[in-house]
Amino acid sequence: MKRLVNLTPSRPLKVLLGLAPFALILLIYVIASDARLEVNPNDKLLPSFAQMGDAMHRLAFEPSKRTGEYLFWQDTASSLQRLALGVGIAAIIGFIVGLLTGALPTLNAPFAPLLTVISLVPPMALLPILFIVFGLGELSKVALIIFGVAPFIARDIQRCTQEIPKEQLIKAQTLGASTWHILVRVLIPQLLPRLINAIRLSLGAGWLFLIAAEGIASTDGLGYRIFLVRRYLSMDVILPYVAWITFLAFMVDWLLANSSRLLFRWHHAGGNS
Repeated sequence: MKRLVNLTPSRPLKVLLGLAPFALILLIYVIASDARLEVNPNDKLLPSFAQMGDAMHRLAFEPSKRTGEYLFWQDTASSLQRLALGVGIAAIIGFIVGLLTGALPTLNAPFAPLLTVISLVPPMALLPILFIVFGLGELSKVALIIFGVAPFIARDIQRCTQEIPKEQLIKAQTLGASTWHILVRVLIPQLLPRLINAIRLSLGAGWLFLIAAEGIASTDGLGYRIFLVRRYLSMDVILPYVAWITFLAFMVDWLLANSSRLLFRWHHAGGNS
């Protein structure tokens, strides 16, 4: 008799099993929504899909009477721009700091403990400070993402740098490579795919900081819209926005994963994720 740990579903069955939980969640929601609306047609807690569709049609395909903009797409563009800028800058800073503190012992000794302490500071606790220092504009929102994501990426790259076999560094030095050559020709090529993995792992936190900053001080963005309509209990807007954020996060992660496989085939050929 085969043990459960040795049973591997076929590809079609794996797809069906992957979709089954989502179908079950949707079924439970539809049943619960119909039950509540039958008792109270004005219930706002569990709106029907028709109600959510109407709300999203107004936001996505009807211009705002106040600004003339299509609010849904404006919110999406603003949030993605902030996220891309924040995570992009954080990736550059984290990669440089992680590479140097991981490869150079003279930098590791003084800065590695500092990096550890910085990474333990709750970024949300810095939000009031960022608003005071940078104001309520775009800079403070992007800065929150940078402060929240950069230390994580730096520590991950630092660890990956230290895990590269010392034999490679010794062989490079035997062939006459300088410190600069070792960094550029030996370490950086091996760390770039790991940087993409670190970005993928930090995206969840990046979205969290983005939504929080937009919810507190902003005039547009996905997080701003969710916090704006919550006072009216507009679940017909909140739920689609949450689903849209989840979809965007999934697509960004998917694009990064496939870009990594395309650009660094040698890395994934060895069984790395």
